[in-house]
Amino acid sequence: MFTETRQNALVVGSSQGIGLGFVQQLLVDDRFETVYGTYRRPESAQGLLALAERFPQLVCLPVDVTEERTIADAIAAIQARTARLHRVVYCVGVLHNGDFQPEKSLRQITSENLVRSFQTNAVGAVLLTKHLLPLLKHDQPSVFAAISAKVGSIGDNRLGGWYGYRASKAALNMLIKTASLEYARRSPNTILALLHPGTTDTRLSEPFQRGVPPEKLFSVERTVAQLMVVMDGLSPADSGEFFSWDGARLPW
Repeated sequence: MFTETRQNALVVGSSQGIGLGFVQQLLVDDRFETVYGTYRRPESAQGLLALAERFPQLVCLPVDVTEERTIADAIAAIQARTARLHRVVYCVGVLHNGDFQPEKSLRQITSENLVRSFQTNAVGAVLLTKHLLPLLKHDQPSVFAAISAKVGSIGDNRLGGWYGYRASKAALNMLIKTASLEYARRSPNTILALLHPGTTDTRLSEPFQRGVPPEKLFSVERTVAQLMVVMDGLSPADSGEFFSWDGARLPW
């Protein structure tokens, strides 16, 4: 149990989709005093910026996770306001964007697209764990959760395809697992976890929803509520593990 009544949260990648849903949920959760939300471009973050006008406890910060300097600048801005964060959720991810599409075969792989997938889906998250350590290292429980994907499970890969997305999510899993071991020594009250949200009705999944049964296509609100329950139930023994939206452990 947290010893102080109000906590501070950070959602990285909160312009839209699951990230914006987390900000909305945290703003009405009485446990949280201040919520920090990051965005890459203001023109694509109108919903987030509009929330900041309604909720003074929401602080919006520009971050491009492919530029480490912007991560460091945002963390410095948070440190100027508070000494502690209690919950951090990494929601940045790229699967498709215009000509950038998941590969169906080897002939579609390019080094440029692989690098883009890895930078956004994996590298940004571990850079955050690097810069966030001073804000998470305190005497109260804290959680760093990264939104992963079941398709990043090597053991569960039965269909192939989606080379860059699968590999970058697998890399994310390994990076956060490895960071969890260092955090266990340096910040033992911090739990690091990887979360599979299920197929959620967002722009990322929209082109691939056709074959998804209606009961397995979650609204953003449902996904966020389910993942909050998973995070709330984590213990130090769970640090570095990979969980599905229902709390089940997933294979690496």
